[in-house]
Amino acid sequence: MVVVISKRIDKFGQVLRVVGQLNYCYWSSSWLHSVSETQDEIETIARIINDHPFPVQPLQPTLKRHISPSILSTTFVENVLGRLFAAHANGLKAYEFFEFCLCHCEYSPTSDAFEKTLHVLARMRYFDKGWELMKKIQQLQPSLLTLKSLSIMLSRIAKYQSYEDTLEAFEKMEQHLFPGKKFGTEEFNILLRAFCTQRQMKEARSVFNKLHSRFPPDTKTMNILLLGFKESGDITAIDLFYHEMVKRGFKLNSVTYSIRIDAYCKKGRLGDALKLFEEMDRVNCLPTIETITTLIHGAGIARNITKARELFNEIFKRNLQPDTGAYNALLSSLIKSRDVKSAAVLMDEMKEKNIEFDHLTFHTMFWGLIRSNDVGGVVELYERMVDNNFLPKARTVVMLMKFFCENHRLDRGLSLWNYLMDKGHCPHCHSLEILVTGLCSRGRVEEAFECSEEMLKRGRHMSELVYQMLKRSLLQLGAEEKLQKLYQMTKRLEMILPPCGQTIGHRIGPDL
Repeated sequence: MVVVISKRIDKFGQVLRVVGQLNYCYWSSSWLHSVSETQDEIETIARIINDHPFPVQPLQPTLKRHISPSILSTTFVENVLGRLFAAHANGLKAYEFFEFCLCHCEYSPTSDAFEKTLHVLARMRYFDKGWELMKKIQQLQPSLLTLKSLSIMLSRIAKYQSYEDTLEAFEKMEQHLFPGKKFGTEEFNILLRAFCTQRQMKEARSVFNKLHSRFPPDTKTMNILLLGFKESGDITAIDLFYHEMVKRGFKLNSVTYSIRIDAYCKKGRLGDALKLFEEMDRVNCLPTIETITTLIHGAGIARNITKARELFNEIFKRNLQPDTGAYNALLSSLIKSRDVKSAAVLMDEMKEKNIEFDHLTFHTMFWGLIRSNDVGGVVELYERMVDNNFLPKARTVVMLMKFFCENHRLDRGLSLWNYLMDKGHCPHCHSLEILVTGLCSRGRVEEAFECSEEMLKRGRHMSELVYQMLKRSLLQLGAEEKLQKLYQMTKRLEMILPPCGQTIGHRIGPDL
């Protein structure tokens, strides 16, 4: 009897396990289907926004037509804005989308979504709209005004405007946008970093001397200044400032060492960098994965591939986990030594170990293949990148466009352009210059016109160089109406978003 009951219990347990597995499979497949649907929605909305004929038509009605308030989740909005940022979309479109979301009670804004919108605007030097957005957030949800948003705005103002403008912006934020917060060393560090990342060390020193009595500096403050000297490439200044840090009694950390190591590596002084690496162990300041990655890059600069591999193996000896950055450093070292074959093997190893390729992985490998004149290898890697639906950064796009156009592969150049456009990505204007130059020089003017028109439709300016090439070619073909169309589109765009520097519109009108 006991045996019979036991068998029944076992059988019942098996049934439960089977049902559980079926339920797990059902919920897993449902979840995966849901994730897939969400990803499709994100891609679709980002593409609709980027392709919208701005500023000819307002964007808000289009958003109302295609976006249901029910899908305005935190993740959805952040991902759409992330796609727009990566795609170099017109900043005003991203702002319009964010404002659309704010108008719906179903959506609660996050600091990430706000910061991405601000970043897109500031990157395009649309500072008036950036201030407008910050003021709006300060009124609606002041908790979203973070140190990161402060950094985004200050770094762009320091890059594109004057020293006085940057200090004025800092004071404006302290007095008007962050009224309930007392600015301290953290905010002071952000102001210093804005100048240091632009290699404006004279300005950074001036700010430090002017404000350090009000904002007591810490080790991070000194590391930021040390980083600035490193970025400016002045080894002597780095050494002098390092000794100043020691003299002032600041505690040195792994960041301090890593900055100095990187400075020596970039100057080809691998031996001095390795001495610092050994010193870190002696003073019990354990090296991080970033420190070793920097040294691997340094070995590559010194063309010492043996040392690069030795340092890569050091990662495992120290029980650290190599990441994409570490693999990229070794990949770069192999490419610098012109060992493209070993670099290709390393990429296969990354794939086997599920180490993700990033934009630097592809850029480094493309650079190596291009330098070795391996046209077939470039095409093969390009197809692999497209098959993986990977979107390269602007500098990789420019490099590939130049390679395709110079090697009589214009169709590949157009393929790259169309791939980016289909993905809702608006290529850098320099890519358009290269492509239009190649197309016009081979009599393919209609295609050059279409690419330029696409750029303008998406709310991005074309350069004067592109216009002049098209003007000559279109006038030779007697296609004045197409030239007139470009002129009108440019003028409409300039009314909303003036380009940096001299405008095109006032220079092309009289010639039509």
